[in-house]
Amino acid sequence: MRKRTALGGLLVTATALVAGAAGVGGTLLYQRLTGPDDTSAVDAQAAALAQDLRQDLTAGFYSAGGGTYGGQFTEGTLVAQTEEHGGALLSVRSAGLTHTAEVMLGLVPPAGTTVDADAYPARCYRLTFALGAHSVQRTTFTCPATQADGQPGSLAAQLGALLARQPVGASTYRKMSAAGYDHTADGATRFLTDKRLVSAKDTVTELSGKEAGPGVYAVALRVNGVCHYLRMDSASFATGLVPLWTAPADEQHTCRARQAVTASALYGTDPAKAG
Repeated sequence: MRKRTALGGLLVTATALVAGAAGVGGTLLYQRLTGPDDTSAVDAQAAALAQDLRQDLTAGFYSAGGGTYGGQFTEGTLVAQTEEHGGALLSVRSAGLTHTAEVMLGLVPPAGTTVDADAYPARCYRLTFALGAHSVQRTTFTCPATQADGQPGSLAAQLGALLARQPVGASTYRKMSAAGYDHTADGATRFLTDKRLVSAKDTVTELSGKEAGPGVYAVALRVNGVCHYLRMDSASFATGLVPLWTAPADEQHTCRARQAVTASALYGTDPAKAG
């Protein structure tokens, strides 16, 4: 497969956020299958993640008008929230208006923490939500015993390696519109380049896209071998959108455009303006 290299700086990809913000980069090697008996620190991160989700999903008149990321809510918002709390998104399933996200936290200590990394054992949580703060529910579950593609091995180590593969020194997520860019592979590449979401040091491969609704184009691509989804929204109001994020762990091995279409439409609108 021919590789395509783009210009810019991969400073805001989802996985890079954690590595840069937490300042851990290569220290992800501390990851392990089991951890200390005390899970209070990582459980607190799960509670904070659920609260962030509630804040972003507060709808209508009573919305604070911003939440943690604000603006349009897609899978990218969920990935951003999860990684800021030191974890990764394992999967997202939807049944009507109800969504279920499974996450693994404890992969890296969250940004700004003063607690030793060993206080954050890898632990898995299930979040169910619809629209509105009241809809968010959180439970724990046993982490998968295999890698994301079902192969033998440590899922925590796999995700740790995925995070460590990304550049260090990332800024926070940037929200931007893709208005003015053609809904083609070339248009997506120009967008990534112009917005400095990829650099000359980064290799972009397997780029494919599909229309995902009026004015919306969803793209699946690999950056340095890691599957990402890109949501290109032509509307000017889409400046509140996190356009590029890391695909969930269970879709890393496939990385298809149809998966990007589903991911881009989790809501695609601002919950604050609903209801």
